[in-house]
Amino acid sequence: MHIQIAGKLTGRITKWIVLVAVLVIAGIMGSFAGKLTSVQNNEAESWLPESAESTQAIQRLEEFQDPNDLVTTVVYYKESGLTEEDLAAIESHGPEIAQLEGVSNVITPEAAAANGIPAPYVSEDGQVAKLDFTINRGDELWEDMPDVADQIRDITAIDGVEVYVAGAGGTTADQAAAFAGMDGRLLLITLCAVILILLVSYRSPVLWALPIFCAVVGLGIAMGLLYLLAKYADMTINGQTQFIMTVLVIGAGTDYALLLVARYREELRRHEDRHEAMAFALHRAAPAIFASASTVVAGLLCLMFAELNSTAGLGPANAVAVAVTFVVMVTLLPALLVICGRWVFWPFIPRYGSAEPTESGFWARTGNRIAPRPRTVWIFTTVALLIVALGALRLDTSGIPNDETYVSGHDVESVAGNELLVEHGLVDASSPIQIVASTEQADEVVAAMDGIEGIQEPVVVAEKDGTSLILANLTADPLDEQSIKAVEDVRDAVHAVDGADAQVGGWTAVTLDIEEASARDNRVVIPIMLLAVMLILMGLLRALASPLILIGTVILSFAAALGISGVVFDLVFDRPHTDPGFPLYAFVFLVALGIDYNIFLMTRVREETATKGTRRGSLIALASTGGVITAAGIVLAATFGALATMPLTFALQIGTAIAIGVLLDTMIVRSVLVTAINLDAGGRIWWPSALDRKPPVVPPASDASEEPEVRVTV
Repeated sequence: MHIQIAGKLTGRITKWIVLVAVLVIAGIMGSFAGKLTSVQNNEAESWLPESAESTQAIQRLEEFQDPNDLVTTVVYYKESGLTEEDLAAIESHGPEIAQLEGVSNVITPEAAAANGIPAPYVSEDGQVAKLDFTINRGDELWEDMPDVADQIRDITAIDGVEVYVAGAGGTTADQAAAFAGMDGRLLLITLCAVILILLVSYRSPVLWALPIFCAVVGLGIAMGLLYLLAKYADMTINGQTQFIMTVLVIGAGTDYALLLVARYREELRRHEDRHEAMAFALHRAAPAIFASASTVVAGLLCLMFAELNSTAGLGPANAVAVAVTFVVMVTLLPALLVICGRWVFWPFIPRYGSAEPTESGFWARTGNRIAPRPRTVWIFTTVALLIVALGALRLDTSGIPNDETYVSGHDVESVAGNELLVEHGLVDASSPIQIVASTEQADEVVAAMDGIEGIQEPVVVAEKDGTSLILANLTADPLDEQSIKAVEDVRDAVHAVDGADAQVGGWTAVTLDIEEASARDNRVVIPIMLLAVMLILMGLLRALASPLILIGTVILSFAAALGISGVVFDLVFDRPHTDPGFPLYAFVFLVALGIDYNIFLMTRVREETATKGTRRGSLIALASTGGVITAAGIVLAATFGALATMPLTFALQIGTAIAIGVLLDTMIVRSVLVTAINLDAGGRIWWPSALDRKPPVVPPASDASEEPEVRVTV
């Protein structure tokens, strides 16, 4: 940022104008922020691209059923066996459930037998019975299902009998309940963690409040803007996008604040006028913050190349949030800092002319330990990280099965109910395989499915305008590997029927298509993102060698983080399966956020190189940025670590992986590996630029006498 612009933003009068303007915008957008959940789309079908077979099948299925129909199964279990009185009570529940709003097609055990439904509704051992019904509340179904589940529990209560709301409806109810109020809890946990870290980092009872206030303002403006984009610009927002946005904005915003405040504190020691100090701080820190935010935004926008709508939507939504956060942090935060004055740093107030403590701190000593043998250090560190990365072989990205979807696992009601159905030989009829095919070839399609393992006998249940609907109930949990394999076999079989134009849909088919689309997105998006980040680094550092080195170190850090995560997920969490999109999400956030710390470091290295040379500049940069970057890394790790408090396994895994990766990048990759490579390569890192090469920069004698002697092995 040009120093004149920086000065105008924080002038004696303009600081008040900036404050009022940002707060007015925050008030307007904040009024829309609370409505963001009302425009979420959490249906799995909405995540799929138009090209997916299950998406096309869903469109054809609209001829036979309302897409908002949701089949729900009530599971009754009694270890000693259900009595005649229990079964009679179950029959009495049918009419009561049918009176609920939007409920239709209630099937009790006796109704199933009377209508000739072949699937049993009471297990052979007499311990389990089930009742099915369909519910349709239109677009309000997701929000209503937790309350509907509560009503069902009240109606179906029987003394001595365990009752579970399961099937597709029960799963939806549990998922909606898990997301309900989650954003508020997550925000509170994240803020508490960040406040604690800022108190320790700043050692001030006051200063922490300004970055937190600005981060919350940025989050409110971003949420309001995203509500308008989702409502009027058809942007896809789901619960997953929103909870990631919460931690991303708080974490990234606090990081930007840490960098700016650290530079402002340096400048306060050099300038008596705080307005002048902030102008210089913004002038020197804003480019690094802008480059950091641009990298994150570019990385997130690369997700638009994803085939999955949920992934493609996550990118622009969070990119908007990060862009808003950057603007708030370089406008509102500087204004508040100069309005408050030096006292906000109390009790460690940076006085004009006082010494800079980073010159002899921990990171200065760390740099001097690396300096004598930098090549040995970076080779040893690289080998160690490669060994750790082998743990990634334990990751299973085939998808999270139903019994691992929640952190509490089997204790979740729908999971326990679905397991009872499978264990006692009953079929979950709420999620059958659905095949739409030409009526003329319907019998051939049914015949082609004969003998496929994992499904019951397929049945033609309806036909209309030359198209037939064929259903085949699964014999295992819809998300079990056996069910996934059954869908693959069904597709192979029905596609082979000439002229049938058969397409396979249903919940399991949707899951399979999501897995396949995620695999494609991993192959396409990751290289695009690496190229985008590389171009940003080349423009920022005006070199080719150093951006290549930084990209390599971040990839190595990502691999090591996956390695540690693979071991933790399997041996600690007992959740070895991950979502198919996990590698891409982890890569996007770890690379985009991990490169931030290298940007903070390397922009300072380049600044110091101009007068002191690459090797001494690297040591000075490490000493001056080490503390703030470490604090920023801990803040970001804590914010993403807050995701581990959520009930969903996906949130636990992505939060843990990013927290591990950020700490690795902050403590080892940036401070040890990158610094060691800089010291070993010297001015060659700026190739093809002539900086510190043609000719090499010779540090001034005064500088050399003030700095401790450093021996660098080349």
